[in-house]
Amino acid sequence: GGAPADGFTQVQHSAPMLSLANAFNRDDLENWLRRTKALVDDAEFDLVCELKIDGLAVNLTYENGVFVRGATRGDGTVGEDVTRNLRTIKTIPLSLLKGAPDRLEVRGEVYLPIPEFRRMNEELAAKGEQLYMNPRNTGAGSVRNLNPKVTASRNMAIWVYSLTGAGGPPPVEGHWEALDWLKSLGFRINPHNRICSTIEEVIDFYDHWVEARHDLPYEADGVVVKVSSLALQDALGVVGREPRWAVAYKFPAEQAVTRLLEIGINVGRTGSLNPYAVLEPVVVSGVTVRNASLHNEEDIHRKDIRVGDLVTIERAGDVIPHVLGPVLSERPKGAKKYKMPAKCPVCRTAIVKPDDEAMHRCPNTSCPAQFFELLKHFVSKGAADIDGLGERWCQVLIDQGIVTDLADLYTLTKDQLLQLDRMGDKLATRIMANIEASKQKPLPRLLFALGIIHVGSEVAELLTQAYNSIDEIAAATEEELAEIPGIGPKIAASIATYFQAAASKTVIEKLRAAGVTLKQEPRQVSAVGLPLTGRTFVVTGTLSGFSRSESESRIKALGAKVTSSVTRNTDYLVVGESPGSKLAAAERLGTAILDETAFAELLANPPVEADN
Repeated sequence: GGAPADGFTQVQHSAPMLSLANAFNRDDLENWLRRTKALVDDAEFDLVCELKIDGLAVNLTYENGVFVRGATRGDGTVGEDVTRNLRTIKTIPLSLLKGAPDRLEVRGEVYLPIPEFRRMNEELAAKGEQLYMNPRNTGAGSVRNLNPKVTASRNMAIWVYSLTGAGGPPPVEGHWEALDWLKSLGFRINPHNRICSTIEEVIDFYDHWVEARHDLPYEADGVVVKVSSLALQDALGVVGREPRWAVAYKFPAEQAVTRLLEIGINVGRTGSLNPYAVLEPVVVSGVTVRNASLHNEEDIHRKDIRVGDLVTIERAGDVIPHVLGPVLSERPKGAKKYKMPAKCPVCRTAIVKPDDEAMHRCPNTSCPAQFFELLKHFVSKGAADIDGLGERWCQVLIDQGIVTDLADLYTLTKDQLLQLDRMGDKLATRIMANIEASKQKPLPRLLFALGIIHVGSEVAELLTQAYNSIDEIAAATEEELAEIPGIGPKIAASIATYFQAAASKTVIEKLRAAGVTLKQEPRQVSAVGLPLTGRTFVVTGTLSGFSRSESESRIKALGAKVTSSVTRNTDYLVVGESPGSKLAAAERLGTAILDETAFAELLANPPVEADN
């Protein structure tokens, strides 16, 4: 995934390439199945189980039986045109067998076989060169290489896993039958796929492959479980970027035991002091691990982790490895409990620990380590996206005093860049162009890029649903911010603190002077005239037929507002299983209470006109 890269033509997907919700245990899987059945009135349906290949998802388009375009997922809506590279993969048919429709789109996972990965690393080792880390990243890099000869040299392969479009109604009624049909056209379909009629059969399939996956010639990190009926898939639909009709049942994370050599400290962009384990190198899931997360001091003490211990580490997929705990029977004599440093290891400012946080923080907003991490964050892909300004150049710009706050990026000149050691004209031109382009990023991206504590990309989106400019957000009170669904008092306090700081005000004014867009066009969607306009809802407890985000989205779609606490202004409290104290508050205030059945009925048959 990820945003489309420079160097490739962008391709708009005819249908979004979705992500899958995860199930990590049997309870998660059963809850998914129960919710799914509730949404289709407990209809019976078969489930298709497929190995979840750890590779790169691609969309393949055929016209008159001929392969014409291949694209990566990209951000799910827009991907990269990698047709030339995919043509070199021998298991992708360039022309289909008899019976193909005029237009056909399929999706599959391109991967680097493990034997091929090992062969490549053996060649590198013989030359004394650095080895590739793992098949997934190496395979993805092979497909996204600008030179198709690189892809061709790496003997990659594909498993096709879905029919996206056949130029009209699908010629089959189920996903299982669709896979059979695609196989008849010449596509490579995984022979291990299985159709199941009960959850026990799904569990049996999963349990078998938890052990047998190590015998596969490719990496698999779970089992994808799909409702087979295409009609039910359509009826179930999508929530956010996830289909309701499929789930990824993930394999357990892999573990290893190694020696903890020391505990280091990273200073984050918000001043957090993040301890990490320095380890004797050990291979986990095909990756050599030298460092692992230790979260915070409380976690270290709770697990009783000490320098010199043999420790168990765990790594799941692309998640940063973390330390599970020590092997106490192997603890060396004299191992001492860990204590956080009293001063920031970079700027030597006395550290603080807020009462409501597990993290220790460096309070010095001018701390060089904080600003380095903040600058890296600001220029990153999901933020201002200033491609070319990588970690190294961020450090150089700070060290030479050229960039002292985020807004200084916008006063950079090409001549300044060219004076930097090993900066070429081509890279300088690219950086300047990307800095200019970043001035027009959407408001949520800018908010996220600023690095406000507790403001990730989702919170930034919530803020821009309520306000249309940086100035409006800066002028909002803590109480007003806390009323935004999904924000709450803690995040509101952090936002208010940021915009009240003199340094923040200076940066905002410098950004404005540089021409950075600090506002957006007012949202076109209006609640006026919608059935529940003016109503306020609160949701408590667990709903069997809706996730929390889905229930809130459905409420908002009808014009109502969702808040986090019950007040005299609350019109409805929606109550699921195990409700909290909000139910008592609603009963005390006389708020209308809806159980899940009544809530579903209200959504299905809302009042014709809001009674305002």
